[in-house]
This record gives sequence, structure tokens and C-alpha cells, in this order.
Amino acid sequence: MPQKVNPIHFENAEGNLGLANAMLGFFSAKLPVSRLQRDLSDSTVERNFGVALGHGLAAYRSVLDGLSRAAVDEAAAGAELELHPEVLAEGIQTILRREGETGPYELLSKFTRGREITSAALGEFIDGLKLKPAVKAELKRLSPLNYTGLSKKLAEKKES
Repeated sequence: MPQKVNPIHFENAEGNLGLANAMLGFFSAKLPVSRLQRDLSDSTVERNFGVALGHGLAAYRSVLDGLSRAAVDEAAAGAELELHPEVLAEGIQTILRREGETGPYELLSKFTRGREITSAALGEFIDGLKLKPAVKAELKRLSPLNYTGLSKKLAEKKES
């Protein structure tokens, strides 16, 4: 199909990782077990460590190459996000907790489960909460496009 663009770099990576994992799995099963004191098959197996690691390296390079060619359609992603205001339930729950509301998880769970959530329905839900007007305004300013929670901190977190 000429119109189709294959993710060739990711497919190559998948194949190379499959080979590397199969070889490394074989090594881990073979090398700890010696049949005889002079079992020389280990040296034959050990000569192939580089082959397995080479396939792994080729796979990771293919992944990086594929990622460097990938692009996000920000307009399409934003439009898709706007269709799912239910992603704000976590942020709303967090703000309700901060404000001392009892049972915010249960409240949001009851509101969101088993139904399609619209921005209008979410606005009505917020209006029905017994909160200060400033907090309601804060909740209404949340949008799927601007709410990220802790994702930025988690993504940037360095291992210590």
C-alpha cells in the first residue's frame, strides 16, 4: 500500500531486541550449568556475547532514530484532549482535598464512572459543590490543555 508509512525503525528495533533477548536468555540458562568438568561449549557461547549486545545496541539506535523522526500533531492532540474533560477529575479531587472536602475520591468517582463527561456537565458539577466562589473559579479554570498535575515534576525527577 503506497499510502502507508511503515514504522520501519521501530520494527527493526523490535526484531533486534527479540534476537538480543533470546540470546541473552539462552546465555543465562546455559552458562550456570556445566555438564562436565571440561565442558568447552561455554567458550563457544561466550564468543557470542558481542553479537547479543550488538543486536541490543542496534535496536536502541533504531528506537532513537525512529523517535527523532516522529512528530506530534499538537492541534490534533489538543482537540482530542478537549474531548475528554474527565481527565480533570484528579485535579479537582486534589483541590477538594486541599479545601477539606470529605470524600473527594468517592464524590468524583460517583460523578465520572459509567458516563460520558462533557465540559458543561463538569461545570454544573462544580457549581453544585459547596465551595468558596474563588475555589469554584479555580476549578473552572482547569482545562485538559492546562492541567498537568505532577507530570512535569515526575518527568524531570532525577534519581538520587
